[in-house]
Amino acid sequence: MLEIKVMGTGCVNCIKLEKLCNDVVAENKWAADIEKISSYEEFEKYGIWLTPGLVVNGKVLVQGKIPTKSTLYHWLKNAIE
Repeated sequence: MLEIKVMGTGCVNCIKLEKLCNDVVAENKWAADIEKISSYEEFEKYGIWLTPGLVVNGKVLVQGKIPTKSTLYHWLKNAIE
């Protein structure tokens, strides 16, 4: 199961990243727990200084930008394997 944390304060890009994660997970019928994190303490814990940030299975994959759908798909697929 994927453990996905979308780090952000609620800005437009944070919302887009969360929706993109939900879309990719649903389209591929993957089991995932997608959590929206807006706590600055949590950002610091993962070393996220720019939002949106994406943490999958405890590993920071991106911060400060939104990956393409294709890139996100490959990241999540690799995290499952």
